Order: sequence, then structure tokens, then C-alpha cells
Amino acid sequence: MNIAASSTENAGPFTHACVWHKLLANKIVEVAEKIKKLGQDDPRRIVHSLKVGLALTLVSLFYYIQPLYDRIGENLIWAVITVVLVFEFSVGATLGKGLNRMLATFSSGALGFGVHYLATLAGEKGEPIVLGFFVAIIGAIVTFVRFFPTMKTRYDYGLLIFILTFTLVSVSSYREDKVLRMAHQRVTTIIMGSFIAIVTCICIRPVWIGVELQNLVANNIEKLGNFLQGFSDEYFKISEDGQPMSDKPFLQGYKSLLTSKNSEETMANLARWELWHYRFGFCHPWKQYVKVGTLTRQCAYKIDALNNYLNSEIQTFNEFGCKIQDPSTKICSESGKALRELASAVKKMNQSTSVNAHIENLKIATENLKSMLDTYHLKDAKLQDVIPPAEVALTLIDVVPCIVKIADAVHELASLAHFKTPATRVSP
Repeated sequence: MNIAASSTENAGPFTHACVWHKLLANKIVEVAEKIKKLGQDDPRRIVHSLKVGLALTLVSLFYYIQPLYDRIGENLIWAVITVVLVFEFSVGATLGKGLNRMLATFSSGALGFGVHYLATLAGEKGEPIVLGFFVAIIGAIVTFVRFFPTMKTRYDYGLLIFILTFTLVSVSSYREDKVLRMAHQRVTTIIMGSFIAIVTCICIRPVWIGVELQNLVANNIEKLGNFLQGFSDEYFKISEDGQPMSDKPFLQGYKSLLTSKNSEETMANLARWELWHYRFGFCHPWKQYVKVGTLTRQCAYKIDALNNYLNSEIQTFNEFGCKIQDPSTKICSESGKALRELASAVKKMNQSTSVNAHIENLKIATENLKSMLDTYHLKDAKLQDVIPPAEVALTLIDVVPCIVKIADAVHELASLAHFKTPATRVSP
């Protein structure tokens, strides 16, 4: 060890250069692989990056057009800053930021000019006092408004820009003579930057956050169905394929639901800005998607308790386990079919046709399992062999009302969003 260390220390500069060159090459390859994986996971990230570059190029053209530059001048930098700040991955986020920024800039600029006019009426000595008073009062009021939950979720960025622009216009007006011209140029450049960002985001491979939310809710429901359909086979050892649990992702997919609350609420708030999407239109019930997601998450918490029994070493091959196998398997099967049908209905925006039949079968299987638990006599059975299967049966019974609530919420969503009724085939 000491010999190797001493040989490394005594190595010449050429050897050190070769070692550093090799390390640098390995690091470059590692970074390149990460970049490749990031693009392969979601190719839309590459498209979004190119769209941002295109928007920046378009807004920079105003610098090269002499008449526009002579008219607006150095304030064109606000258009570039606006594109950088406003352009987001989805249409809803870009529209939300763009419209917030335009409306906030226009209203705060007009208000700042009005405050400047009132301040000039107070004379040279009273002008800074009036300006300071209005900056403090309006800044405090708008900051307090930001604490309202509704304003926080939808208009927080606009309120922040309102405070910034109003303060800049008001304070600058004390030293700047041409306040109206300055405010006009600033509003114009910000509107130009927001418009370019919004048009580029919508016209070139748009990412609609409403579609993302719809697919997220549908996929989460489907994950519950996949778990329940696979649970009975695994727990009662119906399919002996010998695969480990890690090779069956459908048994672990539901876990992503446990932390999806913030994503669903954020996506629902942003989807409200996508007013003219051809699938949703105006007044689409985005809150109902959040309600469906909440019910799905509550069901996932109950299902998480079932997952613990898959890793249990206690065998279910006893008299009690065999008795509850048929109704439990029926509950899992009908639950999975119902949830998959609901997921398909949400994703395709079609009213489900066979969910009610699965729900009725599910309720019948639940009643059969309850009556079996009520009439079973322990006799000579060991309590330690009965308790784990009984807990599984009771958990399955507890899951059923959650599935019924999900079905009711999806039916309500179908009614509010006017889902299409699939055409029925008539046999000749």
C-alpha cells in the first residue's frame, strides 16, 4: 500500500495528466448517459428546451429591427426577461404566468401613473411623502391579499408582479420626467414577451396540463385495480410462477398514489387556465378530478395494509383460509374490473357501461364474506392461524366502500363533464 502510494506521488507530470484525462473522460461519459436517459424518459423535455430557445430568438429580433429599437430602446430587455420567467413546460402554467404578468403589469402601471399624478399635486416637498405613503399602503394590502388561499393558488405570481411593477413605477417617477412613456414602454415589452411565450408554447407540440391530470387520475385508479386483481393470486398462492415480488411491479405501483396530493392540486389549478382546449372547453369540473384523486388515495392507504400480508410468513393453507378464499378472490376480481373500467372511462371521457354490474357483484361477494365470518366457529382451530386471514378479509370488506365512493365520484364527473355515451352495438 505504501509502495503504491509512494509510486503515485513520485509519478511524473505526464502520468498525472493521463490519470486526470481518464477521470475527465469517465465523468463526461457519465454526464452524457444521464442526459440521454433524461431525454429518453420524456422526449417532450427536449422539445420544450428547443421551444424556449426559439422564443428567446424571436424576442431578440426586436433588438435587430431598428425602428422598434428606436421606439422602445433598452426597455426591450423586459421582453427577454418575461420570456425566461413566463415560459413553462405546460400550456396551463405558461398561460397562468403570462396572463398574470400582463394584467398585473398593466394595472399596476396605470395605478403607479395615477399615484404619480396625485403626488405632483402635493408639491415638491409633499411628493415623496405621498409616494411613500401609497407604496407602503398598496404594498401592504396586496401582500395581505396573497394570504387568501384562492388568490395564493391562482394569482400569487400576478400579485407579486403587481407589487414589483407598482413600486418601480412609483419610485422611478420621482426622478423620471417622462413617467407615462416609461410605463407604456415597460407594459408594451412585457406584453410582447408574454405573447411570444404563449403563442410558441401553444402552437408547437403543446403539453396540456389538463390531459396530464386526466391521465394521472386514470392511471392511479388503474393501479389500484391492478393491485387488487393480483393480490388474491399472490396471497392465496393461486398462481405459482415463482417470480419474486420485485418482478411484479403491479403490486407496488399503488405506492405512488400516497404522495400524489400536491401534484393533483397543482395540476388542477393550472388546468383552469386552458380554457379553449378542444376536449374540455369552458367550465370543466377540474375540482372533481381532485375529489376522485383524494378518494383514490384514501383507498390506497387501506390497500397498503393488504400489501403487508404478502410478505407475511404465515401460511393461509388452513381450514379458515380455504373458506374465505372464494369470496375474497371474488371481491378482488370484481374490484379490479370495476376500477379498470372506471380508469378507462376517465381516460377516454366515456360513460362506463359495466361498472354498476361489477359493483353489484362486489357487494354480493362482500355480504357472503361477512356472513361467513359471522357463522364460522373456531372449534379446534388455532387462533394464530385464524387471525391473519381474518384481518385480510376485514380489510377487503373495508376497501369496498372506498371503491363504491370512487365509482360515485367518477359518475358525478361524467355527469358534470358531459362524458360521451358509448354507442351500443345492435346484433342483426
